[in-house]
Amino acid sequence: MASSGGVLISTARWAILLLSLVVFLGNIMMWIIMPTDTYYNDWLLHILADTNSTFFGIQGPIMLDFTFPILFIAVMGCLYLHLGKKKAAVTGSTKDRKMRFMRKPMIVKGLGIVNLTELALFTMFIALCVWYFADYVRHWYKQVPMLSMTRGEKAWQTRLDRVAIVTGTTGNLCLAFLFYPVTRGSSILPMLGLTSEASIKYHIWIGNMAMGLFTAHGLLYIIYWTLTNRLSEMLKWDDHYVANVAGEISLLCGLALWITTYPTIRRKMFEIFFYTHYLYILFIIFFIFHTGIGFVCIMLPGFYLFVIDRYLRFLQSRQKVRLLSARVLPCNTLELNFSKSRALKYSPTSIMFINVPGISKLQWHPFTVISNSNLEPERLSVMIKSEGSWTKNLYDIVSSPSSIDRLQVAIEGPYGPASTNFLRHDILVMICGGSGIAPFISIIKELMFVSSTLKFTTPKIMLVSVFKNSSHLSILDLILPISGTSSDSCTNLELQIEAYITREKGKPKDKLLPPRTVLFKPDPSDTPVSPTLGPNSWLWLAAIISSSFFIFLVLLGLYTQYIVYPIDKNTNKLYSYTKKGATNMLIICFSIVIAASSAFLWNKKQNTKEAKQILDMEESLTSRSSNTSFDRNDIEMESLPMQSTTKSMNVHYGQRPNLERILLGTKEQSVGALVSGPKKMREDVAAICSSRKADNLHFEAISFTW
Repeated sequence: MASSGGVLISTARWAILLLSLVVFLGNIMMWIIMPTDTYYNDWLLHILADTNSTFFGIQGPIMLDFTFPILFIAVMGCLYLHLGKKKAAVTGSTKDRKMRFMRKPMIVKGLGIVNLTELALFTMFIALCVWYFADYVRHWYKQVPMLSMTRGEKAWQTRLDRVAIVTGTTGNLCLAFLFYPVTRGSSILPMLGLTSEASIKYHIWIGNMAMGLFTAHGLLYIIYWTLTNRLSEMLKWDDHYVANVAGEISLLCGLALWITTYPTIRRKMFEIFFYTHYLYILFIIFFIFHTGIGFVCIMLPGFYLFVIDRYLRFLQSRQKVRLLSARVLPCNTLELNFSKSRALKYSPTSIMFINVPGISKLQWHPFTVISNSNLEPERLSVMIKSEGSWTKNLYDIVSSPSSIDRLQVAIEGPYGPASTNFLRHDILVMICGGSGIAPFISIIKELMFVSSTLKFTTPKIMLVSVFKNSSHLSILDLILPISGTSSDSCTNLELQIEAYITREKGKPKDKLLPPRTVLFKPDPSDTPVSPTLGPNSWLWLAAIISSSFFIFLVLLGLYTQYIVYPIDKNTNKLYSYTKKGATNMLIICFSIVIAASSAFLWNKKQNTKEAKQILDMEESLTSRSSNTSFDRNDIEMESLPMQSTTKSMNVHYGQRPNLERILLGTKEQSVGALVSGPKKMREDVAAICSSRKADNLHFEAISFTW
C-alpha cells in the first residue's frame, strides 16, 4: 500500500510538472508572437472580441495572456512541493548521469561559474530579447511614413522615436523575469531545482540587462526631443497617456540602485548598497504611473509573487524569537542557538536572515543554518563569523564579560532547497575556506541522521578546510551534535578531515582556549522559531495566491464597472491613468494583505499552543539547573568526542591544499565536489571539475553572494 501510494504521488508530481511546462511554453509563445503582425492583426482582435467586458477593460485580455498563466504555475508548484515534502531524493538516476555534461562547470568572463544548461537558457533569453526588439522595430517602422507626416518631422527622427520606445518595451520583458530569483519563498524556483540564494546571479544578469535597456530608452528619448526641439516633453505628465516625468523619476531611482550594485561599492559600502536597494519600491510605483497599469500587467505576475513573499517575511520578522545561548569560539566566531518548534523542518544548506534591533533596526544579514531539524528538533543554530561592522558589533556584545541577559533578535526563514541528493554519490569531497564550512556542517549532520535513523548507506566524506590560523580549528567543534544526541548518529559516518593552516608554520605552543557558552534569559513574549504558514506551508501559500488574486479580480471588476467605465463611455473624457494605476496598486496590496494576514494569523494561533508547551518545558529545565551554581559566561557545551565523528583528522601547517591532486586522485565512480568559500577557491575547483580527466566529478558551489 505504501509503495502504491508512492507511485501515485510520483505520477501526480510528474503530471503537475508536465502541465506547468505546457502552460509556461504557452506563455513564452505569447511573448514570441506579441511583436508580430499576426498578433496585432489577427490574435489581438479575436482576444479583444472574446473578452469584451466592462468589468476589466483592456486589462482583462492582458492578465489572461500574461498574469494568470504564471500564477497558475505558482499554485501548481505549491501542490508539487507539498506532495514531494516527504519524498527524499536519495539516488541519482541513469538520466542524471547521461545528462551530466549539461552541468559541467565553466568560467565565463562577466558571468562567473556557469554550466552548459545555465548558459543555454541565458542565451535563449537573450535571443528572445533580440527577437522581441527586432520584430517590434520592424512592426513600428511600418508606421514611420504616416507618423513623420503627421508630426512634421524627418523619417529618421521618427525611426529614432520608434527605436527608443521598443528599447523600453524590451526592458519590460527583462523586468517581467527580474523578481523570480529574489522571491525567497518561491514555489517556482524549487520546481526547477533552484534556491533563491543560488539564483541571485540570474537576478544580477537580468537586472543589468533591464537597467541597460531602460537607460538607453531614456537617453534615446532625450536625444529625440532635443533634435526635434521638443525638450519640454521631459516636464509633461500626461494623465491619459505615457507620463514622462514619472518615467524619469523611475529611471533615476533605478540608476541609483544600479550604480550601488557595482562590486567595489557593494563590498566596501554594503550599507549604501543595502539601503538604496529599497528604491525598487519607488522604481515600480513610478514605472506604473509612466506606462499605465494595462501595460504593467505584462510583468505583473513576478512582482505579484514577490509582494506576497515580501509581506509574509514582514509578518514573520515582527515576531521576536527565543535566543537561548551562544557559543563563543576563540576565532571571533559565534554559534547562536534558538528555540525551535518541532513542526519546523528545513533542508541542509538552508539560510536564515537575522536582524538585531540593538545594532540596526533595518539591516538584515543572511547566515547558514548549521543545525539539523531531525537531529536537533528543538534547536536551530547559525554560525556567524566576525568580519564586517555588523557582525563585529554582535560578537562584541555577546562575548563581552558583562554580556546582557537577553538579546532581542528577529529572523526571516529559514530558506533552503526543497530536497537534496547528496546520497547519490560514493564520496563527498567538501572544500571550504573559513566560514564557508557552515553549509557543510549542516550536510554532515544530515548524513549522521540518515545513516543512524533511516539506515541508508551514506557516502564517505572528505572535508578539506582552509583556515588562516590554528584558532579557527575550533570551528570544527561545531560539527559535533549538541548534548543529548545519541552517539549512534555519529558512529556509522565515515568522515575524514584535512585542515590546512596557511599563516602558521607549526603547531602553536600555547594551548587554545576552549569554546565558551553564554546563556540568555529569553523574555516570556519571545517565541520559538516556527514555520510561518505551519507544517502545510505550501498548501497555505497556494491558498494565498489563489484567494488574493480572486479578491483582486472582484475588486478590480467592481472598480472598473462602476467608476472607470462610466467616465470612459464619454469619448471626450477618459479616466485618469494615474488614478487607475494608483487604485490598482492599492487593490493588489489590500488583496494580498487580507489573504496573507488571515493565513498567518490562523497558523500563528496554532503555533502559540506549541510555543507554550516548549516554554513550560524550558522553564522546567531552567528551574532544575538553577539548583546548581555556575558562572553563565564559563559553561562548556557538552558534545560527543571528536573521535566518534571522524575516521581521521590531519592538520597541515604553513601550506595550502593541492586541490587538483585531491580531486583527481579520488577514484570513486561518483564524486560530489562541493565547494564553499572565496571566489578564487570556487573558480579553482570549477576549473578542475571541467577538465577531461574529471569525468567522475560532480561540481556544486554552495555560496551565498549578494
